[in-house]
Amino acid sequence: MIFAPSNRFFSGGRSPQEQRRGGSTLASAAAPSIRLSWNGRKPNGAVGGGAFCARSALVTNPDDFEVGRFLGSYGFMNVTRQSHLHGKIGISNLCYSSFQTGAIPGGGRLEELNLGYSSEDIERLRVQDVGEGQVKIRLYEGRIVQGPLRGTQIVFKVYPGQRAGGIEADMMAANELRAHAFLQGETGRICQNIQILLGGFETKTGEQWLAFRKDGIYSAADYAKVMSEDVSKYQTGGQRSWNPFEWEQKIRWRRKFVIKLLKGAMNGLAYMHDNDRLHQSLGPASVVLNTIIERDVAYLVPHLRDLAFSVDIRYSSLDTGPRSLSEGLWRRASSAGAFTLLEKRAFGIADDIYEAGLLFAYLAFVPFCEAGVMDGLSLQRLFEGTFKLDLAAAREAGCTRPEPAELEPDWSGSKQPLPLHFYGDAMYPHDVYMYCLADDRLTEAVKFLDLDDCAGWQLLQAMLNPDYRQRPIAEAVLNHRFMTGAVP
Repeated sequence: MIFAPSNRFFSGGRSPQEQRRGGSTLASAAAPSIRLSWNGRKPNGAVGGGAFCARSALVTNPDDFEVGRFLGSYGFMNVTRQSHLHGKIGISNLCYSSFQTGAIPGGGRLEELNLGYSSEDIERLRVQDVGEGQVKIRLYEGRIVQGPLRGTQIVFKVYPGQRAGGIEADMMAANELRAHAFLQGETGRICQNIQILLGGFETKTGEQWLAFRKDGIYSAADYAKVMSEDVSKYQTGGQRSWNPFEWEQKIRWRRKFVIKLLKGAMNGLAYMHDNDRLHQSLGPASVVLNTIIERDVAYLVPHLRDLAFSVDIRYSSLDTGPRSLSEGLWRRASSAGAFTLLEKRAFGIADDIYEAGLLFAYLAFVPFCEAGVMDGLSLQRLFEGTFKLDLAAAREAGCTRPEPAELEPDWSGSKQPLPLHFYGDAMYPHDVYMYCLADDRLTEAVKFLDLDDCAGWQLLQAMLNPDYRQRPIAEAVLNHRFMTGAVP
């Protein structure tokens, strides 16, 4: 597999839409070898253990693939945050109408779920400095039908050609391929919480077809939406049981599921950061789940996907100047006072942690609330807008400005007394806490974050700190007491 100056990385072939199985054979020189090996101690975040050595080439021959049903499509939005914060967040417009009708947790039915943002939602979001990107990605099921990986189930991620998606589509596809090739090959390890790239090809129309191992078709956003609908049915009396403890047991399962989901996502992010890669598109739609059945939490394995905006933060790469897909990141870094290579690298890692904090907030609220009560962008507006731009109103709710002595961070995860606040002149988690506490619809979310002496609020405080220098690294998040022992 060779990267040409035009960012074309597969030779031409017929689209599987033109020929359901097969296509033109790619040049053998186009397939790079990926060596995965380690000896002795199992690397952190890696699959397997002991002495292991495998040599695997990405599958680049269209004849080796069979394309199945269309799963859906999704795009990317540019979300302008308050202050110096700005970033790209992947959103899912997936409509899994081809799913088999079946039972879901809570007794509901899975019938043509429309999982994602509707056209009305998009129009509503335009007033919140949200711009919809022009690159639309299609997803298909498939499998490998020849070679050593024969029978392997896959998901095709299809980037449009330049005519439909512009040069940005080619750049995103090439960047995603580079990121996976590096994380799977040059690191010599495989992380169980990052989606595995198995191969791909380019069609004569210029579309880039990337083939990923099928580790699930639900995203964290899909899970949250299904569970919020489950809460709505319970609150309206549609699923109330004669057993008063049934709902409490369901909430306990949900708490365990959410924390394991978060731990998997953070483990994948820690692996990327340890290997000098940023994600830069982390959100609920960027985490794939192999199950959304909460009672199967023991088998849950989250996988990070959508590495199209991934950034190489090795010092040799930082020294060559910004690339077009990462220009926004480095502009934000400059606005935050990060100018040296060391400061830029630290800012990039902290920027990923901020996005992970928004993911944490999303998963702490949406699955525990009724449908429509809270969504990701509403949460972001709450944290970044309401309690930053209207501090006087927040204080009138009974919150006071903290003394400097109360603002000392503690990454050991030890118990800290309330009140919990953010730093500087931004927002205070205690203000948000009081706001949420006053809304009965958010009760279960507040109880979840209240676990272990408000450990959830403390962790959320740290990850969303406006000062990037004060945010914890991914490893510290994983070791926080909320992640290790809040839920028995």
